[in-house]
Amino acid sequence: MENRKIRGTAIAAIAMATLTAAGCATVPGPYAYYPAPRAQSVEMGVVEGVRPLQFQGPDTGLGAVSGAALGGWAGSGIGAGSGNAAAIVGGVILGSIIGNALEIEASKRPGVELTVRLDAGRTIAVVQDAAPGEAFRPGDRIRVVSDGYRTRITY
Repeated sequence: MENRKIRGTAIAAIAMATLTAAGCATVPGPYAYYPAPRAQSVEMGVVEGVRPLQFQGPDTGLGAVSGAALGGWAGSGIGAGSGNAAAIVGGVILGSIIGNALEIEASKRPGVELTVRLDAGRTIAVVQDAAPGEAFRPGDRIRVVSDGYRTRITY
């Protein structure tokens, strides 16, 4: 019985450490802040097409590891002997699958692909995050802002 308590405590400690590390992970945003912003060129144009899409964030594996730890901990309280071992293994497998699926779902964010006819005559396509309250429609007059590396569309 004492061995089970020690094992349960160790699994709980691993789960807490994993969740703490996951909380410290940074998620890259749509635009980076530069300490010394660069000059950006601006071109005017008209939106020709709008296609909603979804960005998938990085699969860091933290969801699977956290899920495996929690699943193993939950499985450790089931059964005794070889049944307990099977419950732990099953909990680890099921927990890692569920944890990975949750991480993937949580890292999704809305985006949009905009096809733009520039005043200069060229047509470009720009993929960017969908900003809240910023719904582009065909025919909208917009600005194309670019620093040579990143391009974004604004009103």
